[in-house]
Amino acid sequence: MTRLTQKRALVTGGSRGIGAAIVKRLAAEGANVAFTYVSNSSEEKAQALVAEIEKTGGKAFAIKADSADSKAIKEAVDHAAKTLGGLDILVNNAGVFVMGAIDSAEHNVAEMDRQLAVNVVGVAAAVRAATAHLGNGGRVISIGSVAGDGAAWQGMGDYAATKAAVAAYTRGWAKDLGAKNITVNTVQPGPIDTDMNPADGPLNEMIVPTIPLGRYGKAEEVAAAVAFLASPEASYITGTTLNVDGGFRS
Repeated sequence: MTRLTQKRALVTGGSRGIGAAIVKRLAAEGANVAFTYVSNSSEEKAQALVAEIEKTGGKAFAIKADSADSKAIKEAVDHAAKTLGGLDILVNNAGVFVMGAIDSAEHNVAEMDRQLAVNVVGVAAAVRAATAHLGNGGRVISIGSVAGDGAAWQGMGDYAATKAAVAAYTRGWAKDLGAKNITVNTVQPGPIDTDMNPADGPLNEMIVPTIPLGRYGKAEEVAAAVAFLASPEASYITGTTLNVDGGFRS
């Protein structure tokens, strides 16, 4: 499918997991894709992803930028737009997941502050920067979480709050940008098989029985939802959340 031929996309946090799957899917749909990665340790994976896409005839490039740094994210958005010749699609994928009950000695304030900086402040910074480049028919898609609809377990309060904020921002931004024919939506994954939460990991026995479809999701299934929302078929969908969770929150 080539629904996104010559579209210009930026994916934050695109070097691994769900982000890498989104980068690959958008490129496969015909988009030229820039993506960010956070650290030197991620650079090898980022460049390998670029090479993989270019090998199949696609176009991609990586930008080192920490989503906790609003200035760095604005510069990354501007750099992507300049290099791509504009911007049609922004996917806010970069995120941090930190657990810790608020009354626990394990509640690390610095880690929680970084989670807020990446998951909320960084998303807002990226969208504000992107609005200078997105034109008629532009797309803003944020990766939230079904945790934004309610913390599933103890210790998830801070994380759930950041993802609820993303969903709330989506509804507000949809009104702000609707007159420019820019749609704003959130994809909310449930349990997805990634290196951060592997399907064969220690939480498997607790999580799988709570999923009506009886399995973890795949990163590619989240990417498919993003590609749909980025496509012309989704031109009348804005201000909403799409759960990709196998019925986990049903």
